[in-house]
Amino acid sequence: MTDATELMARAGRLLDRLEALLPPAPAAPDWEAHAFRWRRDGRGQGRLQALAHPQRLLLKDLLCLDRQKAEILRNSRQFLAGRGANNILLWGSRGTGKSSLIKAIFNELRHEGLRLIEMDKDELVDLPAVLDLIHGRPERFIIFCDDLSFEANESGYKALKAALEGSISAAPDNLLIYATSNRRHLLPEFQRENREAALIDGEIHPGESTEEKISLSDRFGLWVSFHPFSQDQYLTIVHHWLERLGAAQLAPERVDPEALRWALRRGTRSGRTAWQFARDWAGRGKEAGGGEG
Repeated sequence: MTDATELMARAGRLLDRLEALLPPAPAAPDWEAHAFRWRRDGRGQGRLQALAHPQRLLLKDLLCLDRQKAEILRNSRQFLAGRGANNILLWGSRGTGKSSLIKAIFNELRHEGLRLIEMDKDELVDLPAVLDLIHGRPERFIIFCDDLSFEANESGYKALKAALEGSISAAPDNLLIYATSNRRHLLPEFQRENREAALIDGEIHPGESTEEKISLSDRFGLWVSFHPFSQDQYLTIVHHWLERLGAAQLAPERVDPEALRWALRRGTRSGRTAWQFARDWAGRGKEAGGGEG
């Protein structure tokens, strides 16, 4: 009996030592927050990190995107109301407002119960853990994946595909996924894959490689396209930001040529380019205005 008692005591001490080596359980998310970022610690444990100061983009500051705003806002309001809504892929040219529009719609609807969770592409393997965390919560969550593209063998690709209607486990009713990408099909496409296509009864049928690439983006219920701005649209956005920055009075006769030269150097007329030019122009102040005047 004494030996058994001593053995149990030694086993208890051993378990205490092992427990001290284990990582602590992650703290519960701060559900009072409106925006979160999924982060892993040094041990590889993931947690929802509350963001105290999410970016304050407003819908009224995103010009020349009326069609895209209306479509995504409608879908998001349907989601908040518990009606049918779709996961969205925002695809198209760089700098045209894809991620900014998601952030602005979140700010528009955050006080109606919308919550935003940002996840990097490499963290999508943790999607099942995130889904478990938010399952049954009263809030409505959008998982935001920015600048998404994959190579065919990346693990996050399969995790996202499973979350978008590909798993035996149903996705929570309080979750949508909004992703942005420069690619509509999210995977690189190669010329050699065109040779896999077959002509059957006069119709072109893509090969297996192409079908696999389409299958991921096809699971997003809505595709919203973004295209480069015209010169007039670009200048409209430039003047909007100059006004917002209090710099509209700085040599207005010089603004358009300088803004166009700025875009030419960057190789794109985009909303991002317009914002960057406006910040530079406002920062130069009197220099941009041509001296003391």
